[in-house]
Formats: sequence, C-alpha cells, structure tokens
Amino acid sequence: MKLYGIKNCDSVKKAIKFLNEHNLEYQFVDLKSQTIECDTINDWLKSVEMKKLFNSRSTTYRNLKLKELNLDDTAKIEWLCKEPMLIKRPVIELKSGSTVVGFNQDEYNQKLL
Repeated sequence: MKLYGIKNCDSVKKAIKFLNEHNLEYQFVDLKSQTIECDTINDWLKSVEMKKLFNSRSTTYRNLKLKELNLDDTAKIEWLCKEPMLIKRPVIELKSGSTVVGFNQDEYNQKLL
C-alpha cells in the first residue's frame, strides 16, 4: 500500500503510527517533494468522493482564495493536479484499488486490518 502525505501533518503521523503498530507495510509518498499524476488523483476519485479528497479547509485553499471561484468538480480536479497541498491527508492507496482518505481509527480497523 502507499501512504501519501507530508511528514509534519498530524493526521499523517497518526496514520503512520497505526500502520507501524499493526506491522503493515507501506510506501510513503511525500506530497511536497513528489509529483502526483492527475491519473492517480482520478483513480482515487473512483472510490472516494470529491468532498472528501479536496481539502477546502486547508491554508492553501484559503491563500489561493478558491472559495470565491465556486469551483465545480472538474475545476477542483485541475487544482488538485497542480496544487497537491489541496489534497486531504493522508491518502492511503490499497492494493485492492480502493482509497482511504484522512485518519479515522474505525475506518482503518475495517479497511486495513
């Protein structure tokens, strides 16, 4: 499985702790240093709703003043592709092809164990 995030994010730290405690193997992908392909984002959106993946509460969202643009889903995908800090973290890509976004202990217990 792959874990996408940034090292200093509290939710990502919780996810890493969960994975390590349960001896689950994962590859960490740093959203600050590695480019995420639009195809990858579109794959995530096959199993996760846009409102869960697109982080409209982030500092990046506020700094870019995206609320004023009243973005539709197509425009949100464009922004996610060019500004990965708009992606809600962490994103866990499972080998089954499904995706888990954010940190939720119950969801992790259900989908990762």
